Amino acid sequence: MLFLVCVPRPYWRCYFPNTQAIIYVVDSSDTDRLVTAKEEFHSILEEDELKGAVVLVYANKQDLPGALNDAAITESLELHKIKSRQWAIFKTSAIKGEGLFEGLNWLSNALKSGGS
Repeated sequence: MLFLVCVPRPYWRCYFPNTQAIIYVVDSSDTDRLVTAKEEFHSILEEDELKGAVVLVYANKQDLPGALNDAAITESLELHKIKSRQWAIFKTSAIKGEGLFEGLNWLSNALKSGGS
């Protein structure tokens, strides 16, 4: 699995070999950075070493006022353009612990079924 919490972007590629899944966490309340989040996300998906990885997107910070819902995040990240791999999006609030286990359960099942 690929966990890139607090790892500077230039070092991300060090973690790509043998990656089976990508967990991408989006701050649903930070609409100003969604364009950057989309660009980074799609550049990661283009990496050869990640071609077979399934994708779990967490639309996080759902507990905050003005947070975009999962449909709006799906549109903003253009998730509908992902055709060559399994993906799912889950609304989450990490601070409240909501939606996290549902996403990991989906990911576990996706990996058991063979991924993409």
